Amino acid sequence: MLATMENAVWAFCKQAGKLIIQGCASTGRIVNLLRATVKMLPMANKKEVIRQMSKLGADSLPIVTMTILCTGMVFSVQTAKEFVRFGAAASVGGIVAIAMGRELAPILTGVVVAGRIGAAIAAEIGTMKVTEQIDALKVMATSPISYLVVPRFIAICLMLPVLILYSNIVGNLGGWIVATNYADISSYTYLDSIKQFAELWDLTAGMLKGIFFGGIIAIVGCHKGLLAKQGAEGVGLATTASVVLSIILIFVSNYFLSVILFVQGG
Repeated sequence: MLATMENAVWAFCKQAGKLIIQGCASTGRIVNLLRATVKMLPMANKKEVIRQMSKLGADSLPIVTMTILCTGMVFSVQTAKEFVRFGAAASVGGIVAIAMGRELAPILTGVVVAGRIGAAIAAEIGTMKVTEQIDALKVMATSPISYLVVPRFIAICLMLPVLILYSNIVGNLGGWIVATNYADISSYTYLDSIKQFAELWDLTAGMLKGIFFGGIIAIVGCHKGLLAKQGAEGVGLATTASVVLSIILIFVSNYFLSVILFVQGG
């Protein structure tokens, strides 16, 4: 009995140690890729950056619109219902705007972009890896990081804050539609509440979060794509791992960014 327990504990410790070592190795590779990417930023191809901005940013508008519009409407429904009951209907607009600017718009936009764009980056670069196109770039003395990673990194870091700004507009519009039609709150009361409670920093800080989230999505997607194993299964696994890791890192980094921007900085 004792020997069986010792074997189980040993197997658990062995597996845990293996996972820790793999996590540290993966973290090191991601950090090295980030360092190399930042170092090569001045070498970015402007035309490729603009093309990636159109591909990775503008094409995400429909899904971002639907996600944020519905979120703003649902949040306004729940907020208006309770606030009207307690006689605080004049605060609904401000609460919705603050929540959208600080947390909901950055987080939801980041998750949507991670699911759509992060997966696309990992799949595209992973396919290039398994078809040996990346090896061909190296043969032609072209850096895969400069040619593939840097334009996508810049494009997402620039476009995600713009998408977050757009998300704030759409989310507050959804909240206004529900507040005026469901809770009988006048447009003037809703908009005046936003002016009274919300600050420009709420919006700006959310857009600053977008820069960090964009960097996470780009680096993780490119990292997983560059390490994709041979075959269609390897590309699929790299795509899945990219989305999962990006979303986890977005939520973890959001906590620390919120503390820095709103607790210590605000």
